[in-house]
Amino acid sequence: MRADARRNYERLLAEARKAFEQHGINASLDDIAKQAGLGNATLYRHFPTRESLLEAILRDSLAELGDTGQTLLTTESPGTALTTWVRAAVAHATTYRGLVTALMDSLRDETSELNSVCTAMQSTGRRLLERAQQAGEVRTDTTAAGLYALIAAAAWTREHAPNEADQVLTVLLSGLTTRNP
Repeated sequence: MRADARRNYERLLAEARKAFEQHGINASLDDIAKQAGLGNATLYRHFPTRESLLEAILRDSLAELGDTGQTLLTTESPGTALTTWVRAAVAHATTYRGLVTALMDSLRDETSELNSVCTAMQSTGRRLLERAQQAGEVRTDTTAAGLYALIAAAAWTREHAPNEADQVLTVLLSGLTTRNP
């Protein structure tokens, strides 16, 4: 990428992060381009879709979430590793308002530009879940898809009912374990 194109790309990402923080992931793409001091054609040349922009913004943080899971697989007890990772996944899914829906939709849509980074992250969660199940610390009737639905529910609660979010996450995690509360 030419130096000027790289600068434009970075400015667009910086402005998109600001806009998504303020207005959620459905912020106006035209406003993002304007705030970056660029035309919307430049934005669409770099990011043809909203998903491609989201993927560029989330690529590193989703990879980091996957790396965290990999580290937890070898450094923590299975139940603690899963719980720690689920809490991190919920926090990540609420980075921007509306993100949890985009992430869950991308897991069901193989053509989504977010699908590959979300699928890789999901694979780590599946391994953490299976490890905790094999250790007898988590219910064996919980599937990886069910785990992601629980993460999405907790993230949705954090976004829409923040006063109840911690309690909901605690109850969800408690419901996963084989121990009685």
